[in-house]
Amino acid sequence: MLWHKVPNSIYFRRGSMATAMEDLKKFKRVCIVTDSFSYKQTPFVHELIDLLNAKSSHQNYLDYHVFYEAEDATEGTIKKGVDVMRNFKPDLIIVMGGGRTMEAAKLMHVLYEDPTADLKDLSDDYGGMQQWLSESCENNKNNNDSTSGTSIKKKKEFPKMGIKAKLVCIPTTSGSGTEVTPFATMVVGGGALGNFQHRRCPIAHFELTPFMAIIDANLVMNMPRDITAQAGMNALAHTIEAYASVCSNEFTDGQALQALKLLKTYLPRAYLHGKEDPIAREKVHNAATIAGIAHANAGMGICHSMGHALETLLNIPRGMAKALLLTNVVRYNTTHYTTSQEEAEAEQIMECQYAEMARHLRLTKPDDDSKDASTAFVEWLNKIKEDLSIPTSIQEWGIKENQFKNQLESLVEMAWEDPCVSTNSRPPSKNDLRTILLDSYYGRPYLEL
Repeated sequence: MLWHKVPNSIYFRRGSMATAMEDLKKFKRVCIVTDSFSYKQTPFVHELIDLLNAKSSHQNYLDYHVFYEAEDATEGTIKKGVDVMRNFKPDLIIVMGGGRTMEAAKLMHVLYEDPTADLKDLSDDYGGMQQWLSESCENNKNNNDSTSGTSIKKKKEFPKMGIKAKLVCIPTTSGSGTEVTPFATMVVGGGALGNFQHRRCPIAHFELTPFMAIIDANLVMNMPRDITAQAGMNALAHTIEAYASVCSNEFTDGQALQALKLLKTYLPRAYLHGKEDPIAREKVHNAATIAGIAHANAGMGICHSMGHALETLLNIPRGMAKALLLTNVVRYNTTHYTTSQEEAEAEQIMECQYAEMARHLRLTKPDDDSKDASTAFVEWLNKIKEDLSIPTSIQEWGIKENQFKNQLESLVEMAWEDPCVSTNSRPPSKNDLRTILLDSYYGRPYLEL
């Protein structure tokens, strides 16, 4: 049996934040979690407070507290936020911000609901993501049992969420999809490999799926161009890897393809024209959430595994890291010199996945073979990256050669341990990851030798 899990409610369209308040009027004590920029430099948190007060059926009793230090899901930030929640005792938590802020709020929520929970114990190192994989991919359409880089470990009991408070997510960027996913990552010092200054530990369980998501594009109209490009490429990576994942299925495929089509049409427009093209802004904002639903229920691939490593060790923003890797990951998944009939059939499946995306975007003729269509898909990816002024290589982004080489083996090890390796359409080796990283650093097209 498979299932498809999403928040109880998803409100979307410009102005939907006001409409969604009707569903929240019964709550009495609201903890608003946000970042300092959203609180101090934009009017949106204050507009939210006004809307809560206007809609509340407990106007004489409604109380709120704003925690605006959630820049990232570090251990220190999570502890501060949890302390605030335990003192304030909210029955509703609303988080407004980008992906990292929403992840921080999710993990604060876990510790608020269950003070005895240990986030490290719930992380992937102790089986969190692997539990999601074992449940989600039980009957995936490709019947691929690979668990490269990770192994499924004993289940851990996850706290029951939403008992003390419900969680509502309002994204202020168009990319992460965190508002609809069962995922969060915690930034911890050290790491299992012993040589990282810090590490992002993934935690995955459908209890982490928010109660409600509010996708109001009014909050992203003034998003800067560089953030538009990086967040948009993050969403694009979600759609492509969800569709190619070994856990993709009939439900996630449709959402991935729809998000892909919206991003192809509207992301360049949103980048070029910003708030002057509100329709494009709104379509991209919706596409990011649809892509979030797809990858929440289908999983991801090695673009995410290596992207997480680049973000952690070289401080490359999440969306940019994936953008710098994406075309070479597609090339890797479709360039496979085969030695057996089984491998030949697997290669055809991979080519067909990217060919189907190319046909859906009308990049190729319906009767073109899969290899030509997948090639057209790669060419389109390069074109949209050019349109968004994405650098052609990690080196061009600004990472010095000696810095990259010094971290290369750590990047490979961290990517190899990342759970997204397990759902990639082609099981990689460590050497495969190393080659893709090197080719992406120098701006070379991946070519299997």
